[in-house]
Amino acid sequence: MDWSAQCAVVIPCLDEARTIASVVEQCRRHLATVIVIDDGSADDTGRQASRAGARVIRHDRPLGKGAALDAGWATARRAGFSWALTLDGDGQHSPEDIPLFLSMASMSDAKLVIGNRMGQPARMPSLRRFVNRWVSRTLSMAAGREFPDALCGFRLVHLPSWSKVLLTTKNFEVESELLMAFHDAGHAVEFVPVRLIYRKERSKIHPLRDTRRWFRWFRSYRDGKRPSSQ
Repeated sequence: MDWSAQCAVVIPCLDEARTIASVVEQCRRHLATVIVIDDGSADDTGRQASRAGARVIRHDRPLGKGAALDAGWATARRAGFSWALTLDGDGQHSPEDIPLFLSMASMSDAKLVIGNRMGQPARMPSLRRFVNRWVSRTLSMAAGREFPDALCGFRLVHLPSWSKVLLTTKNFEVESELLMAFHDAGHAVEFVPVRLIYRKERSKIHPLRDTRRWFRWFRSYRDGKRPSSQ
């Protein structure tokens, strides 16, 4: 498969001017097209991304990671791409791992490939490690199969399959919703080991607010109130 013709990189960003240019440049060594969604940044994120060669979509105000991903995936699909490789713009994900995702999709029937950072759990901050393990275990029990790293945002998404599931969340819980939507639709989901990079960047996750949002989504999912596939 000619992956550069079939797959675009989609990067949701909020105030990542310090790192986004480097991330874009590294991604373009593997895939030609990079789409950055500047989700209402107050800094120079959009201009830095554009200078590095990305196509930039600008939100006038922050709409949330889920909304940014939705905009990026829709843009990639309209441009004729069948796949989107999604990663964060803060340098936490290494673009050098991109070939692992493409290889897994090439040799399997996976429609969603997710990075697994849990091969090096001791390098993850303790609170994030606890939350990730708890969420991964909870979703694994709900699905009846193991999801080793349910919260990793480093993902390869098959866009025609994405277009047929209805996602409702607009913030960080979108990663859990996408995983369960693909699983419930019968799409194969695979994981690939990726390196774990943590610097001193401040997480954009608000512990109380985003935890409440996640539990609200999960209660709806568990109770069968989520919208069905289109």
